[in-house]
Parts: sequence; C-alpha cells; structure tokens
Amino acid sequence: MDLRVRKLYEALFALEDLRELYRHALPTGFNEQEEAEFADNIARVEAITKELKAGKGNPIKLVAAELELRTREEEFININPIQAGGRLTPEARKALIAYGDGYSVCDQCLTGRLDKIRKPPVDAFHAELAEFVGMDEARVVPGARRGFQAVTSSLVEKGDVVIVSDLAHYTEFLAVEVAGGVIKEAPSGPNYIITGDAIAETIEQVKAETGKLPKLIMIELVDYSYGNVHDVAGVGKVAKEYHIPFLCNGAYAVGMMPVNGKEIGADFVVGSGHKGMAAVAPSGVLATTEEWAPTVFRSSHIAGDVTGRSFENKEPEMLGCTLMGGTVVSMMASFPAVKERVQHWDDEVDKSNYFMREFLRIDGNKSVSEYPRKHTLSKVDTRESFDLIAKTHKRKGYFLSDELKKKKIVGEFAGSTRVWKLNTYGLSWERVKYLSEAFLAIAEKYGLAVT
Repeated sequence: MDLRVRKLYEALFALEDLRELYRHALPTGFNEQEEAEFADNIARVEAITKELKAGKGNPIKLVAAELELRTREEEFININPIQAGGRLTPEARKALIAYGDGYSVCDQCLTGRLDKIRKPPVDAFHAELAEFVGMDEARVVPGARRGFQAVTSSLVEKGDVVIVSDLAHYTEFLAVEVAGGVIKEAPSGPNYIITGDAIAETIEQVKAETGKLPKLIMIELVDYSYGNVHDVAGVGKVAKEYHIPFLCNGAYAVGMMPVNGKEIGADFVVGSGHKGMAAVAPSGVLATTEEWAPTVFRSSHIAGDVTGRSFENKEPEMLGCTLMGGTVVSMMASFPAVKERVQHWDDEVDKSNYFMREFLRIDGNKSVSEYPRKHTLSKVDTRESFDLIAKTHKRKGYFLSDELKKKKIVGEFAGSTRVWKLNTYGLSWERVKYLSEAFLAIAEKYGLAVT
C-alpha cells in the first residue's frame, strides 16, 4: 500500500466535498454557514496536502461505504488482458470530473439527437470517429456488443445464417440469437488464424446445405482468446466476391492499432471504447459505409394509435440516444491521445515481443498465441514450469499471484499457472523490462531453469 497514492485520492475526494458546497448554495454566493464549511474544507485540503508532501498520515481505504478504493493503476503494473487499452488518459479523468452527471452533454441539445449536439462538440466527434476507422458514418454505442446487435437486428431475420469464427466472442453469438439467426462457425485451424479461404469454404458449405448464402459475416481483427491478428483483408475480399456484408470486430484493435475499414473491405467496423479507446465503460463505436448507413442508422417510422406521436428523429437500432455524460466525454477527451498512440503500434508490438522472448527463456514456458507476436494480448502456457511448482506448493497456483503481487504486479488470473493471458499494451519500456525481470526472478527463486 502506497501512502502517497492513498493521500492523493484523499485530497481529490476532499476537493470534491468542497465542490459539493457550490452545488447546494445559491448562485449569488455562500451564506454564513456555508462560508464556514468552505473554510473548514480548505483547511482539510491543506492538511491532507501537507501529509501527502511529507508521506505521513493514515491511508484511506474506501471511496464510500463498502466500496473499496481502486489503486491498481497507481500502485501496481496491471497486465490484465482486457484492461490495458481502456485505461483512461488524464484528459478523460478530468472530463469525467466535469461531465460525470448523467445528462451533462445534453445541456444544449437542440434536436433530440446525441450525434447532432454541437456543444460539447459531439457531432464533430462522430465525424472524426468515422474518418478514424476509414468509414463514412459512425455512432457511439454502449460497448462493441451493442454495435453487433444493431447490425444483426438490421440485417438478420429468423433462420438466416451468420458466419462467425470459432474464436468469436460470445456477444457475437448473442447478437445473432436475439435477431433469430443461426450461427455457422468458420474454423481457425491449428494456428488459430482465420483466413479468407476458411470463410470461402464455410460459405460454400452453407450454400450447399441451405441453398442460400449467409446473410452476414462477422470476424474479429484480433481475437480475445489468443490475441492473434487475422486475415480480415482476405475475409473482406471473399465477402465482396459473394456480395455478403462483412462486420469487422475491432474490439481489441480500434484505438490501439491502425484500422481502416474500407481498406479491409468491411461494411461495418465495431470498436470498444473501454477495451481499446481509453474510455469509460460501457462505450464503443459502430461505423459503416454510405451504402449501409440508411439501413443500420434508419429513422423511426412508428406512431401512436391514440396520440399520433412519432419519432422520426430517432434511430431505432440506437434506441434513440446512446452514450451520455461521462461515457461519451471520456471517449472524446481521450481521442487526441488515441489517434496519436495508434501511430506507435509497432513500438507496442516490439515491447510485446521483448517480454515474450524473456518469458520464453524460462524452461517450460510456451506461447499459445502466434509467435513472434503481432499484438500485445498474449496467451501463455506454463504447465511445464510454474504449474510444476504449484503442484507441491501449499498455496497451489496462488503462489505465482503472491510472488507477482510482492513485486507490485497484478492482473493475471489469480491462481492460474496452467494456460492464461496477459497484456503489455501501454506499458513503458522501463515497465516491460521490470515485468520481464520479475518473472525471471520468480523462476530462479523456485529453481526453474532459465536459458
């Protein structure tokens, strides 16, 4: 436990208490009692700041009753496979402070449409998002899964076949299920890589079995299980040859690495704000082409039979507006940094490979993901190394978690010493080297051979 980190949070919370006074006072100013409370709170902030500077005092543990303080990003190196790309930028954290209220971005909504709000510039952000992923139109959505759902509910009818991969995320399955569709999985093969040829073969199987072509193809650019980079350009080419719309799942790619939907040959690109765009959850993006925008972003035509009310300005697949308050402004605030960081993807891959080379020096360690790595999310097999220690250790598999936590490293699946995942994305070279040395040191401590 780092006292200064805890004191930093305490100071931030004290400032929030100070801010709260303004939220209840008259806009004309404080009364006598409020002025006294203001002075007391200022004194409290000053006292905490003094303790922060000196590194003294008692550490706080709670945000509120039964809600523990979360300090893993400040006190530890976090290698959790799903959290790396979603760490907020300083700008996003500041935006969250200012716009955390539920409908904060709706203060000056003049049209009833989120993507038309000009202040803050949500409308301009939507246009930039589309350009960022190489598409024509975009909408923010409550996570990638809602992007999948918007497309399947627009295109898929009961009994229609949708091709996914055998590495597809469960939310792709659910999106097809809700629409009444049928799943057909394309095999990734022994190397866990989806190719255009595999998709073509699966299309032909569906055609032979049903007499019809699949209604949609949904394939991930990077899968969540192995972190492998798939042949989506090949998939896009096949999709065009068969005239089947293609959704590229970029949940582990958009915001982390360069993605251009039209170059891929995709009709839809889906990204995750909280997995790859340094945004508050749940958030994401759905982008499409001019051809498909009128379908997936169609206007409402329903009307009330008594009142006659209609909502032509709303988009049914979006259920009207999607992200308000902290979610969308966190995406907006992080966006400049996100656009910059995708230009340095090669450096992130270099760091991933550096770590893996060092990790594989431990005898028995293996990479289940493709190697050399093309992504920062990796699946490793330590059944012939750390798991051998776990078999006789009194803490079983938790010994590795214990040893890592001693070195201020968290995020691995607690207790797992067989097959597990980690992610080095966003770590500095200094942290990547520290991480690598930590695993080597643990191996040497327990007598595992290191080459």
